[in-house]
Amino acid sequence: MTTSTTTTTRPTTGPSPVAYTMSAQHRRVFIALMLGMFVASISQTIVGPALPQIVADLGGMDHYSWVATAAMLVSAVVVPIVGKLSDLYGRKSFYLGGLAVFMLGSIISGLSTEFWVLVAGRAVQGAGMGTLMPLSQTIIGDIIPPRARGKYQGFMGAVFGVTSIAGPIAGGLITDHIGWRWLFFATLPIGLVAMVFIGRFMHLPFQRREAKIDVAGIITLTIALVTILLATSWGGTTYPWASTQILSLYVVGLAFVIAFVLVERRASEPLLPLRLFRSSVFSWSNVAALGTAMVMFGSIIYIPVFAQGVLGVNATESGLILMPMMLGMILMGIVTGLLVTRTGRYRRFMITGVLFMMVGIWWLSRLGVQTSPYELFGAMTVFGVGLGMAMQQYTLVVQNVVAQRDMGVATATTQFSRNIGSTVGIAVYGSIMTGGLTAAISSHLPASMRDALSAKAGSLDIGAVLDPSAAQSLPPVVADAVRAGLADQLQNSFMLGLPILALVLIATVMIKHVPLRESVQTAEEIEKEYLDTMASTSASDGGQVERGQAG
Repeated sequence: MTTSTTTTTRPTTGPSPVAYTMSAQHRRVFIALMLGMFVASISQTIVGPALPQIVADLGGMDHYSWVATAAMLVSAVVVPIVGKLSDLYGRKSFYLGGLAVFMLGSIISGLSTEFWVLVAGRAVQGAGMGTLMPLSQTIIGDIIPPRARGKYQGFMGAVFGVTSIAGPIAGGLITDHIGWRWLFFATLPIGLVAMVFIGRFMHLPFQRREAKIDVAGIITLTIALVTILLATSWGGTTYPWASTQILSLYVVGLAFVIAFVLVERRASEPLLPLRLFRSSVFSWSNVAALGTAMVMFGSIIYIPVFAQGVLGVNATESGLILMPMMLGMILMGIVTGLLVTRTGRYRRFMITGVLFMMVGIWWLSRLGVQTSPYELFGAMTVFGVGLGMAMQQYTLVVQNVVAQRDMGVATATTQFSRNIGSTVGIAVYGSIMTGGLTAAISSHLPASMRDALSAKAGSLDIGAVLDPSAAQSLPPVVADAVRAGLADQLQNSFMLGLPILALVLIATVMIKHVPLRESVQTAEEIEKEYLDTMASTSASDGGQVERGQAG
C-alpha cells in the first residue's frame, strides 16, 4: 500500500506542524468517504419536508413518525455491531456492503406503494447509515495520523452541516417539482461513485483475526437498544411516560443492559470491550458526545418549531432559519481542525466550544414572542460556533488513545453515544414542550375566556398551531395566547440544555491531554511490531547458522 506520511514514532507536544502529505490514493479514498457520509447524512434530513405528501399518497398518518424512527432504530443497533466486526474482518467489505444496503433501501423506499413498505425501506436504509457513518470516521483513523487528522475530521463534520442545511431545502424542491420518490433515487448516483472509488482505491493493511463472534452480546444489546429507544421515542407522545407500556419497555431494556454487561465480561472477543472504559479519556469523551448530541438535535428539531409557531414564518423559511447555526458549525469545525493539526492542542478548543454552546442555549432560552429574527440568528450562530469547536474533537481524542485493533469499535461507540443522545434529546425536549402546553396557553388567555377556551386550547393540534394560516383563523386573543404559551414551553425545553451542557463541560474538563500521535499506531503497537520483526529475523539468522555448522 502506498504510504502517505512522513512520520516519527515520537509523540509531538510542541506547536510545530506535522510533516504529512496525503497521497493521491488516500485523497481518492477520502473523497469517497465524504460522498458516503453525504448520502447517509442527507437521508436523515431530506425526507422531512415530503412527509405530508408521502402520507397523503400512501396513508399512515397515525404512524408517520415511523418513517424517521425506523431508520434511527436500525442505525443505532447496527453501529456498534459493524464497528466490532470491521475490527475483526476489515473495513472495506463492510463499507461497500453498507453502501449497497443503503442503496437497496433507497430503491425499496422510492418504489414503495404502501406505507409500511416505505417504513421497511427506511429500516434498510438505516442499516446502511449505521454502517457508513462510523466507518467513514474509522477509516480516516486508519489512514491519517491523529496529529494531522483534525482538519480532515473538520471537513467530515462540514459534510454533516451542509446536509443539515441542504437536506430540507432539496427535499422541498424535489417534492414540489418532480415528486417525493426522487428523494430516494437522487442519492443513488452519488453512492455508486463512492462505491467505485472505495472498491478501486482503498487498500488498507489488515490482518484478519479469527475469533468467535459475540452472538449473545449482539442479541442482548439489540433487545436493550430497541426497547429503550422505543420507550424514549413514544414516551410523552404515543403513551404517557408513566404508562404501563413505557415502564415495561424500560424494565425490559434495563434487564437486557445488565445481561449485556454480564455477557461482555465473559466473552472471549466482546462486542464492546469493557476494558475501553478503563481509559478516562474514552469514558469522558463518550459522556460529552452523548450530552452534546442531546442538546444539538433537540435544538435542531425545535428551533424551527419556535420559528413557525412563535415568529410565524412559513415552512420554507423555518428550514432556512437553521442556516446561521450550521454555517457557524461548518466554518469553526474547519478552522478548529486546522488549528488542532497545527498546534497539537485540542482541550482548549473543546472547553471554549462548550462555553460558547452554553451561551447560545442560554440566549435561546430567553427568546419569546417579541423576539426578532436577528436575535434568533445570533443565538444560533453562537451555538453553532461552539458545536464546530467541540463536536468533532471527541472522536479525535478517542481515536488517539485506543489501539489500532480497537479503532472500529471505539469510533463506533462514540457514534453510538451520539445516536442515543439525539434520540433522548429529541424525545425529552418534545415531552417538555407538549407536556405543559395546554396550561401555558390557558395562562395567557383573559380570565373571562380561560374557562371557555381552555378545553379548546387543550385540543389544539400542534401541527395546526405551527401552521400560520391556521393561526390566522383563530381569534386574535387566542392566537396570541397560543404563540405566548408555545414560547414559554420552548423556553423550558431550551433551558434543559444548560444543565446538560454543564455536565458536558465537566466531562470535557476531565479529558486529560494526551499528545496527538504522529503515527496511526500507538507506541506500544510500534514497539511490539519491532520486537516481533527482530524475533523473526533472529530466528531466521539462527537457522542459517545452524545450517552452516551442519555443512
